[in-house]
Amino acid sequence: MAVKLRLMRMGKTKQPTYRLVAADSRSPRDGRFIEVIGSYSPRETDNKVVLRADRIARWLQEGAQPTDRVRRILVQEGLLKAPRPE
Repeated sequence: MAVKLRLMRMGKTKQPTYRLVAADSRSPRDGRFIEVIGSYSPRETDNKVVLRADRIARWLQEGAQPTDRVRRILVQEGLLKAPRPE
């Protein structure tokens, strides 16, 4: 089972909030997930991000692949190193 760390859209129309979840890569974006590991609110003034760092580290250690947006969030929060430009 390939696990991805990705965003799951929540909230009302034109007022999105997102949950950061660990999910099977074959399941739909807002469908079944394994675990909620954080949240992201882009409409707040400072793009509020709440993360469970210990759980994220565990999933990454087990081989879970973050999506591009989740990777950027983790780099901004200091949980991942920024990829080196080539």
